[in-house]
Amino acid sequence: MNEFVSVHTSDEHPGIATLLLSRPPTNALTRQVYRELEIVAADIGRLDDIHAVILFGGHEIFSAGDDVPELSLLNSAEATAAAQLCRDAVDALAAIPKPTVAAITGYALGGGLNVSLAADWRVAGDNVRFGVTEILAGLVPAGGTSRLARTVGMSKAKDMVFSGRFIDAKEALALGLIDEMVAPDGVYDAALAWAKRFVEHPAQVLAAAKATFDL
Repeated sequence: MNEFVSVHTSDEHPGIATLLLSRPPTNALTRQVYRELEIVAADIGRLDDIHAVILFGGHEIFSAGDDVPELSLLNSAEATAAAQLCRDAVDALAAIPKPTVAAITGYALGGGLNVSLAADWRVAGDNVRFGVTEILAGLVPAGGTSRLARTVGMSKAKDMVFSGRFIDAKEALALGLIDEMVAPDGVYDAALAWAKRFVEHPAQVLAAAKATFDL
């Protein structure tokens, strides 16, 4: 049974699943969290009655990124394996054969930003902060820079990676890191409204439509 990542559905909103990351206080991403994300992503992909998925870190914070204290204890081989776990988990999220939306609150930093970029669409509160902050801890991003570059452009992605600077929600919207900016208390509801647009479409058709982007 997963400890930090779970799937929630409700009769009130049929056809929609919420993939919830819950590792208080900051939803820091450990090797176990990445394993759970990969498992849950695969599980959701097999649910024929689910037509859209919300990636959510709770109402306080999406994710402050990788667990730096854990990473600092790894030897070279373990660090390489951990980076591969990160890439596999984010790739699994991106491969969910359903429309996905990240509902971003608080912070989406480092690996947390990487996870959010695996979603097809992103909505955030107007007080959220983003950043590729690994360099500030003397680390290299485990992955996701290619996905970031496809989202904001190569030069802007390199600026973010090399500087580690924080980006506010307004700049994130202008860069294309997010697609909608709302009041902090309205983030989940905005994501839900986006997901509800697709519940009447056949799941198989949605999956096939999403797959065309990989051709």
